[in-house]
Amino acid sequence: MIEARNIEKSFGGHHVLKNASCLFEKGKTNLIIGQSGSGKTVLMKCLVGLFEVDKGKIFYDDRDFTTMNFEQRKTLRREIGMLFQGGALFDSMNVEQNVMFPLNMFTTKSLKEKQERVNFVLHRVNLENVNSLMPSELSGGMRKRVAIARAIAMNPQYLFCDEPNSGLDPQTSGVIDHLIREITQEYNITTIVNTHDMNSVLSIGDRVVFILNGELWWKGNMETILHTDNPELNKFVFGTELTSRLKQ
Repeated sequence: MIEARNIEKSFGGHHVLKNASCLFEKGKTNLIIGQSGSGKTVLMKCLVGLFEVDKGKIFYDDRDFTTMNFEQRKTLRREIGMLFQGGALFDSMNVEQNVMFPLNMFTTKSLKEKQERVNFVLHRVNLENVNSLMPSELSGGMRKRVAIARAIAMNPQYLFCDEPNSGLDPQTSGVIDHLIREITQEYNITTIVNTHDMNSVLSIGDRVVFILNGELWWKGNMETILHTDNPELNKFVFGTELTSRLKQ
């Protein structure tokens, strides 16, 4: 579980996050949605420590992240997996080297142990016999699955996904969504997904947080989002006319 309490963040004179409080549950796919510039990306970056909050607290299972020193945060980050927008694979490394990268950085495992772990997570994302391929030889969906394998290589307790479906066709996006949800439930991970994709919201949104102008505007799930009377959320997700038709 990750909890943000009364988070405030400004850049210069621009107040980006305003008293934002959210609870992200373990074993759930927790989605953050909102317009571009709403503050959702800033919130995610605050949660992982890329930005320091101006006010408020962030807790990882009752551990106060905001008061941790550099070494304590470094230790915690070994429990965090990151799936970056676009996958962010290293072009100069093959698949095996990409997935092994966090194992080389954070563990003292033998080469055999690391190779076994790489093969295991690649199998988990339904990829076989791709270890020696370069990122340029992979399709967009395969690159995302390799990136997921790298993100779970350290067996994380927390998984952050930034626009995981960016650049993918709808069918492949669905595959990635359900893979993220399966892994979340199978390993009981606290997963937070930053997304614009309403198909993702309606198919895997166990918990959904809507950010508007830096404020927590609505929270619910993939069932309740279809029946909310929140006009700002309706406008963002569907558009007023479509929402009216869906509810008739």
